Amino acid sequence: MSTEATRRPLVAILSGAGISTDSGIPDYRGPQGLWRRDPEAEKLVTYEYYMSDPDIRRRSWQMRRDSQALRAKPNQAHEAVARLERSGTPVRVITQNVDGLHQLAGLPARKVLELHGTARAVQCTRCTARSEMAEALERVAGGEPDPACLACGGILKSATVMFGESLDPEVLTGAVAVAEACEIFIAVGTSLQVQPAASLTGMAAESGARLIIVNAEPTPYDELADELIREPIGTALPALLERIAAEG
Repeated sequence: MSTEATRRPLVAILSGAGISTDSGIPDYRGPQGLWRRDPEAEKLVTYEYYMSDPDIRRRSWQMRRDSQALRAKPNQAHEAVARLERSGTPVRVITQNVDGLHQLAGLPARKVLELHGTARAVQCTRCTARSEMAEALERVAGGEPDPACLACGGILKSATVMFGESLDPEVLTGAVAVAEACEIFIAVGTSLQVQPAASLTGMAAESGARLIIVNAEPTPYDELADELIREPIGTALPALLERIAAEG
């Protein structure tokens, strides 16, 4: 049997906040999302406010300390993605999430492109040194309301892309390459309204990928989709990925 005949299609998965809600992490942009309920909270993750206002930084660190994101566990949807990869199907995840749950579910880190960075690390805004978020939060719990970089004394921030910051060009270039090369592109739990992440969906469709959208609400890319799934992600995504694995 030829290699071409047995080759499995590359599956790209663009995941948004909806894939993590079953893990207890809120959808910040949904109908009941934090940014809609409390616009002031958006300042806590806006680079300009964060860098210029010590009070905003202190409140941001309190928000991180109280966040459920670092305590969350992968759910059935994350586990289904990791299971598909272990089955031998080539999988690449492009995620808008910063929770690291794809990796915790067992997906190799090299197969995850984190468009908006990670909440599990901190980075110095002066010398760019990185360290674990858990270490910084221990310092906050120990009485440092706005911990500075231990290497140079600069301002620390989470290693996420804040409002007002640009995406990492290397990560974005990698995501574009995956979108254009994949044969199946699944957008799951994302409103597909935040650019440039949403545009990857159109790129994949234009490159000939089979486009599947798994989301409770309509998206701007629904008309391009080969399949639309509105069922709950926790059950719908595992069933979809099992079907794809069976197709070979």
